[in-house]
Amino acid sequence: MTINEKIKLLRRELEKNGIDAYIIPSSDAHLSEYVADHFKAREWISGFTGSAGTVVISKDHAGLWTDSRYFLQAEEELKGSEFVLHKVIDRSYPNYLKYIADNFPKGALVACDGKVFSYGQIKNIKKTLQEKDIELRTDLDLISKLWIDRPPLPQNKVFELDVKYTGKSRKEKFEEVRKIMGKNKTSQYLISALDSLAWILNLRGSDIDYNPVFLSFGVLRDDDFLLFIEEGKVDADLKEILKKEKIEIRPYSDIYKYLSSLTKSIKIYVNPDTCNYNLFSSIAAEINQGDDIVSDLKTIKNPVEIKNLKKAHIIDGVALTKFYIWLEKTLETGTVSEFEAAEKLAYFRSQNEEYVSESFGAIVGYKSNGAIIHYSPDKDNCAQIKPEGMLLIDSGGQYLCGTTDITRTTYFGEPSQEEKTNFTLVLKGHIAVAALKIPDGTNGYQIDTFARQYLWEHGLNFYHGTGHGVGFFLNVHEGPQGISSALAKRTKVPLKPGMLTSNEPGYYKDGHYGIRIENLILTINDKETEYGKFYKQETVTMFPLDIKLIDQAILTKTEVQWINDYQNEVYDKLSPYLDNEQKEWLREKCGNI
Repeated sequence: MTINEKIKLLRRELEKNGIDAYIIPSSDAHLSEYVADHFKAREWISGFTGSAGTVVISKDHAGLWTDSRYFLQAEEELKGSEFVLHKVIDRSYPNYLKYIADNFPKGALVACDGKVFSYGQIKNIKKTLQEKDIELRTDLDLISKLWIDRPPLPQNKVFELDVKYTGKSRKEKFEEVRKIMGKNKTSQYLISALDSLAWILNLRGSDIDYNPVFLSFGVLRDDDFLLFIEEGKVDADLKEILKKEKIEIRPYSDIYKYLSSLTKSIKIYVNPDTCNYNLFSSIAAEINQGDDIVSDLKTIKNPVEIKNLKKAHIIDGVALTKFYIWLEKTLETGTVSEFEAAEKLAYFRSQNEEYVSESFGAIVGYKSNGAIIHYSPDKDNCAQIKPEGMLLIDSGGQYLCGTTDITRTTYFGEPSQEEKTNFTLVLKGHIAVAALKIPDGTNGYQIDTFARQYLWEHGLNFYHGTGHGVGFFLNVHEGPQGISSALAKRTKVPLKPGMLTSNEPGYYKDGHYGIRIENLILTINDKETEYGKFYKQETVTMFPLDIKLIDQAILTKTEVQWINDYQNEVYDKLSPYLDNEQKEWLREKCGNI
């Protein structure tokens, strides 16, 4: 079926049910950012493949709302269909709701599938629509009926992550969470976020591409743990280990029945932002709402995790070194497609025994494609990289010892003065964040300005966030913290020692090139004064910057020192794992300015 034919079929269902508009988000029943193929309803109906976006379809309009990371991609993917792109500038507000409120009359009926919206989202949607006397139904899954060849729920096996990586046993994590439950006077804790379940159980899976998680729900109780998961996903040996630790396996879909069987005498802790609306509504017990306990714990990496994740970044830097050597040599005699470059980078990572997968689909943007913030090269339709011009590669690996995410912008040939200036302005912002010392309580919204200040001086900017949390062999995007100019819940979270966050300012000139410099930074203790505790950032990503793109004339002495210290550290940490030829290449790339 074409996209327009799918829209037509959905409109028939709207008419049958007396629905004026239907909302389709990007999430799954666990409110995940990235989802298994089974849950890609928004992609199926629209053809838009980006990770973020919401579709609203009515009898006379089909709209897709997405943010600046995907403007160019969405325009391309929506071509030839009835879909209209609505550009979201302020991600803190659900703009599609404003469209519905402004364009539908009183008494209109809007519907959605409550399983793929959080309780908090539905509460907000209802409030907004009620102000316009518009009703919302949450019990309609219209997509399943139309999506005839819908992929089944994944049945991949779950595996255990050794405590030598996690630093804490399941028992220790259970006890830590139960102490918080005790303070909240709750005897049960519903966990529906997949990365939270993977973390507390020291288990990993492969149900979602690039994210080592598995579809399940969990309930931590006073003396046991109920894991709702398809039984075939847990092999007999692991099942026996879990059973000895009072972890009981129950069918995945039985979570609704279990929650509805509870009584008011039981008090259960639930995070309304990670619990889907239908799941939340099925709870018969007394509910205590609050932030995700596990999310707040897992974002603070313990000493064992920190030691391991630093190892992961050295492994990653070695792989990147071998990749860029290969790329330069190959370009001496021919061209390389963006798609081939992404595959080759994954190959070099895979040569390490700790490697599991990439942490997201690599962004390999040559020249103008680099200006497409979340560009993904298509095998049959992508640019050929030549030994001239700007190349942006944003990629990462999932290793048993940690998750990486790095962006490097490199140049083949001699860059123009404009390109050097803009790269250096981005670099100055990157250094400002990396070298920043902050008092306890400083959040990502406050930090964001440091990354943008030099671009602003030249009338330039970038429209994506400056940083996101990163999991430990988990999701490459992890809450609760974030660095962004948008005043949102995640940007109000103070950075604390043990948090791993990306530092990735950029600049994008449409139709020409893109620049982004991304390292991961670990917040650590600095000092304590009469003004309280102060923290600083430790850069853990290890790979050189392209010094030919740096304009030293607009750098301060302090910035030059930071660059030289970083380049020297990269060489010192990576060179022991390289042969002589590779060391020589790295020494040149790690040159000082």
